[in-house]
Amino acid sequence: MRNWAKRSRKAFVALGVVLAMFALGGARAGERRPIKVAIFADLSSVYSQSGGMGAIEAARMAIEDFGAAAGAPIEFIFADPHNSAELGAAIARKWYAEGVDVIADVPNSAVALAVQEVSREARKILLISSAASDDLTGPKCSPYSVHWTYDTYAAAHGTAQAIMNVGGDSWFFITADYAFGDAMERDASDVIRSQGGVILGGVRAPLGTVDYSRYLVQAKTSRAKVVGLAIAGQDMINAIREASAFSVVEDGQRLVGLLVSIADVHSLGLRIAQGLRMTSAYYWNQNDATRTWAARFFGKTKRMPTMLQAGVYGALEHYLKAVQAVGGADADAVMAKMRETPINDFMTHDGKLRIDGRVMRDMYLFEVKTPAQSKYPWDYLKLLQTIPADEAFRPLNQGGCPLVSDR
Repeated sequence: MRNWAKRSRKAFVALGVVLAMFALGGARAGERRPIKVAIFADLSSVYSQSGGMGAIEAARMAIEDFGAAAGAPIEFIFADPHNSAELGAAIARKWYAEGVDVIADVPNSAVALAVQEVSREARKILLISSAASDDLTGPKCSPYSVHWTYDTYAAAHGTAQAIMNVGGDSWFFITADYAFGDAMERDASDVIRSQGGVILGGVRAPLGTVDYSRYLVQAKTSRAKVVGLAIAGQDMINAIREASAFSVVEDGQRLVGLLVSIADVHSLGLRIAQGLRMTSAYYWNQNDATRTWAARFFGKTKRMPTMLQAGVYGALEHYLKAVQAVGGADADAVMAKMRETPINDFMTHDGKLRIDGRVMRDMYLFEVKTPAQSKYPWDYLKLLQTIPADEAFRPLNQGGCPLVSDR
């Protein structure tokens, strides 16, 4: 309890600071109360590269670009929940009580599930970009949540199916020991077994594991064709680096990261990362629109955006446009407008928000280039396949969301 209290004070006092207040859209002081936007970001742990300060910068960009749509000043605050569901729920409860209208991002599935319950109780909106568990739109779905960017179903189905298609029909899993890892392994296993593949074993690794050697030894001993990494962020980077040192690929096994970001590839370098396949909702070098937004982001951060950071921008843009359309931040009215409005931005074409909270968008299967194939900085991925939205995501009637059965 003492450690939790220490983390809580750190989050509320050191990180829970007002970053910006924008008087936008010509609104005069006193005309309307401010719209209050908050974001949970990992600033200190394994997901700080894929989200972190980049997610905060993406939120700033959305507020600067589309905040005028709100017709009122916008207050923007953030906190790091330190991957604690208890701490995240406590901060969210405090924020909502203080008038926060919307919380965005959330870098951890366990935290997101806890914050989603607080959001439901408070009848306030939650825009999820980084957290992955598809339980968020399944049995735990909420009428006030938007799962914007991707989920474990899409990531696992896209990548696992691709590996099964090239003969990877026996698997050993190294899985993050919390909600995200559980959902990712479950969803990948469903694909593997449905295609006649087998699971030869698996291990659970605590979040923040530095030494993966004993897990990799077990994976090699299993003699599985595929070592599936149901981990992410710095954990993924650590495991792939050690797998290279242990000659996992050189000795005949295929290493598969079920959630790889361009930030991971950048940290690993192409010599180690080459050949990895990954499913993503966004890559900066896909087309003129993705390149234009990425160039702006790079100008502010000196890094190319991940899909999670791009998703923060897109979710807040869609939210602020809905606020403009309904003339205020009433959660029920804004959610209804967000559902009825098609999503078209630099990373999404004709997307839509389903009743279970899932944003339907195309996903993309990429392969990491070899060093020889890369022509300039951050030229890391080549497109293998576009996965249509209705194939990428779980069918609406299969998730167990109570909102679906109520219709």
